[in-house]
Amino acid sequence: MSLTGTANTMRIVCISDTHSMHRQIQVPDGDLLIHAGDSLGVGTLDELEDLDQWFSELPHTNKILIAGNHDWCFQDEPAEARELVRNAHYLQDSPLELAGLKFWGSPWTPVFFNWAFNLERGDAIAERWARIPGDTDVLITHGPPAGILDRIESPSGIVRPGCEALAERIARLSLKLHIFGHIHEGHGEEQIGDCLCVNASTCNGSFKPLNPPIVIDL
Repeated sequence: MSLTGTANTMRIVCISDTHSMHRQIQVPDGDLLIHAGDSLGVGTLDELEDLDQWFSELPHTNKILIAGNHDWCFQDEPAEARELVRNAHYLQDSPLELAGLKFWGSPWTPVFFNWAFNLERGDAIAERWARIPGDTDVLITHGPPAGILDRIESPSGIVRPGCEALAERIARLSLKLHIFGHIHEGHGEEQIGDCLCVNASTCNGSFKPLNPPIVIDL
């Protein structure tokens, strides 16, 4: 099944925060494409329909999609939005198993102004993270955990808006891979113990889709 030439390896292509500019990016071949949220610009069903059509044009055997804070239709029109996703597995606090790997996807981020899938820091968002099964291999969240690929340089200094409750939860898991986006400036990879953390934000801090997809063999 693998394009890497080793039967027991899955090539995972990671993207996030494409903001309806998905057709402007070059996506490498792989077995699985994961989109970690903010796929849409203003969050409409029309944008989602175009995204799903784009998914159908890509060669990856499987695609996984989660929502992000810009993806309003998944929050406000959930039935209609899910119906439009025909060419990807949409995960929202839900699991998926592929080739023996156990995936979990979740869209929540700590409150920041008034966006979709926002929850207050502390108990409210921790309750969502408590749902992540203990045997999860690959976690997909829209936002980063606190202190991991969440650095923003602002006029007032360095800001790290990642989620503390998420960091606490993943410290108790045995993940192989954690994929997220949300913080465009944090694009890259960081190894934390046995878990590779990937900020797959495609758009940079200027909302231009210039950050390349990240490819992982797992």
